[in-house]
Amino acid sequence: MKPLHAKSKEEILAIAIPLFARSGYSGVSMRMLAKKVGVSAAALYHHFPDKQTLYLAAMVQVFVDKAATLETILSSSETPEKRLAQFISSLCELIHQDNDFSMLIQREMMDGDEARLQLLATEVYQDLFQGVTGLCRELDPQHAPYLLAISIIGLVMYHFQTAVIRPYLLYSEELHSDPQVIAKHVTQLVLQGLKTS
Repeated sequence: MKPLHAKSKEEILAIAIPLFARSGYSGVSMRMLAKKVGVSAAALYHHFPDKQTLYLAAMVQVFVDKAATLETILSSSETPEKRLAQFISSLCELIHQDNDFSMLIQREMMDGDEARLQLLATEVYQDLFQGVTGLCRELDPQHAPYLLAISIIGLVMYHFQTAVIRPYLLYSEELHSDPQVIAKHVTQLVLQGLKTS
């Protein structure tokens, strides 16, 4: 085993993130992670007092850069429609480029541990979601901004969550996996839906 100082928190998280993405919270033990990292379990606990702390740090790490990019778009001085298009486009690209990000979110929704979900909602997702909800309020104050924000994020996420089965469905084309094709489609659906309601 390597000495404690040989591995930083960032190095540990770089190994933990794909493990959590592929196996979920329950499928990764601190002992397993210590072995993969190449440190003793005691060294791992020195950095992270328990698995939940490590998991939350992994979720924050995988989310923080993406959130910063998206929050910059949401707070720009562009029109709400332009910000919506840019937000959806960037979200599609980020999910497309980082499979661990998409898998972590999907796994967490499937596992459904109430305490972890509440922690993630308040500690990781809340600021970005408030930004999306604010944009939805600007787009159409008559609609429930909360529901519209959930619908936008859900439309984007579902396209990537179904990527493994879509090639086998009737009428599937390779271009349907292009993140910018997906972004344009979702943006048009949302804007047309708001116009007709």
